[in-house]
Amino acid sequence: MTKSTTTPSATPYLSALAARRSIYPLKKESPIPDSRIREIIAEVIKHVPSSFNAQSTRAVLLLHDEHDKLWDIHAEVLKPIVPAAGWAATEGKINMFKGAYATILFFTHTPTITGQQATYAAYADKFPHWAAQSAGATEISLWTALAAEGLGGNLQHYNPLVDERVRETWGLSADWVLDAELVVGAPGGPAGEKTFLPVEGERLLVFGEKA
Repeated sequence: MTKSTTTPSATPYLSALAARRSIYPLKKESPIPDSRIREIIAEVIKHVPSSFNAQSTRAVLLLHDEHDKLWDIHAEVLKPIVPAAGWAATEGKINMFKGAYATILFFTHTPTITGQQATYAAYADKFPHWAAQSAGATEISLWTALAAEGLGGNLQHYNPLVDERVRETWGLSADWVLDAELVVGAPGGPAGEKTFLPVEGERLLVFGEKA
């Protein structure tokens, strides 16, 4: 058997992370089949870590008519509460998201959190924060993985305004609390320009480095 001579490297991961950007003009197309999107979501949900291995993150994949239905719900919920002068802009955004291929909804399973709080009372106030960390890790991991296969995406947060309608429409438990909505599709244009604050000395401090 020939031994692999590949040197372990974080470079492919870092390149994928850097390539993941917020892309808003998305097409109702996908470079990969629905089954592959589902497979990637399942792998991310399975392997992203959580505090005490709680596995509190949940996801729902909405494709085709179900994706369209989601954004129709957004319009129905938002129109009565958005000032008339601002509705055209809001409607434009909703139509843009509806024009994409699919949406992945991320949820936190609240009984998991309350169960942890009961079992580990000393850390009770920490578990919601730790669950949010796991949710964020899941979102960025999935976003990066889908971008690596050619899907553009942007992350939206219309919760809690649409939560009840979402649960009613897809028969979800009230124990599932909506965290975010990842809109995906084939890119219809480039990402916008991104600026960065200085990292070294401002966002990153290092002590004790020797090599």
